[in-house]
Amino acid sequence: MTTTEVRASHILVKTEQEAQELYNEIKNGKSFAEIAQEKSLCPSGQNGGDLGFFGRGMMVKPFEDAAFNLEVGEISQPVETQFGWHLIELTGKN
Repeated sequence: MTTTEVRASHILVKTEQEAQELYNEIKNGKSFAEIAQEKSLCPSGQNGGDLGFFGRGMMVKPFEDAAFNLEVGEISQPVETQFGWHLIELTGKN
């Protein structure tokens, strides 16, 4: 079955270095949602980074590609878009 929608949360920061440092903190047990609230430059950070469900074509291509290639519960390596550097946590698939 083809995935038509995914639900993801993200953290947006300015630099790859900061994204990598936050990725390491999450891998060492820190809460993705807490870091999103503290560090994310996106307004979604107030909701723990939750972007809700979205389909293909709704996000910029590098972000979409990364999100659709994750498994539920998985967190991406830093992904660069024109907005900055993202960490993406996949929270659902339809």
